[in-house]
Amino acid sequence: MTTTFNPAIDLSSHRSQRQRPRGMAIIVVLLGMVLALPGCGFALKFGYGQGPSLALAWLDGYVDFDDNQSLRLRTSLDEWFIWHRRTQLPDYAELLGRAQSEVAADSSAEKMCGWSKAIRGRLDTALERATPMLADAMLTISPMQVANIERKYAENNGKYRDDYLQKDPAKRRRAAVDREVERAERLYGRLDATQRELVVRSLQASPFEAEASYAERLRRQQDVVAVLKRLQGTRAGRSDAENEIRAYAQRVDRSPREDYRRYADRLADHNCAFAAQLHNATTAEQRRTAASRLKSWEDDLRGLASEGT
Repeated sequence: MTTTFNPAIDLSSHRSQRQRPRGMAIIVVLLGMVLALPGCGFALKFGYGQGPSLALAWLDGYVDFDDNQSLRLRTSLDEWFIWHRRTQLPDYAELLGRAQSEVAADSSAEKMCGWSKAIRGRLDTALERATPMLADAMLTISPMQVANIERKYAENNGKYRDDYLQKDPAKRRRAAVDREVERAERLYGRLDATQRELVVRSLQASPFEAEASYAERLRRQQDVVAVLKRLQGTRAGRSDAENEIRAYAQRVDRSPREDYRRYADRLADHNCAFAAQLHNATTAEQRRTAASRLKSWEDDLRGLASEGT
């Protein structure tokens, strides 16, 4: 549950019902590499430069591609990263520049939700560009590879339960606090005792329910498997697969489960309000730290974009 405005986006848990799940594996790993900005410019540049190889290796851990699939997907990944470096990195850098101009002032829940919307729009742009690549890959996946994906889901779900569904309530609360503090400190630097207490109180008041999020996670995974099996059971072409991807993305943005939609909306409102509250509780020095880190990330992205030209 990401609550603070933080360019180091946790794509495995961010934005309530608008989260891009692991089911959209390719776009998650691509955007994760780009938007989960590390604090070290060398790490960012190295990771992004190796992006196609790293993405292919990560995806292969789910699917276990054959040689022909790997070659085709690697070519598509190369093309996607060329497009992304040329067109999207300058836009991300511009967004970080805007953040620098605002971080010195107090914020509001509406502004924080606006940042979430801006980031979500960029994810949508990247997904749309990747849709033909996703469609081509999906059309080649065999029943055995679907079974591989299901096994990987089960493995990752075990890790999720370990992280979010601890049976001991005290351990669960401590883990939640640690996650939130770590995310905030990635931007602002070390939080003081009063700010940490603010995090604790926010979590106590949060509508976040790990069980509800886990149930939606399982629904999305089952949805992905159903889509893949449906494509295998018909003589589907690329346009059919693209339509399936776009329909699935809509079901992620707006869950078919009404109770989850209501829950996710409450959580999103709470998170925006808390992000503003925590920001407004930061010191001038912490805001200078945030501005400096934002500037460093902006410079790294502009450097990567210029290398692509």
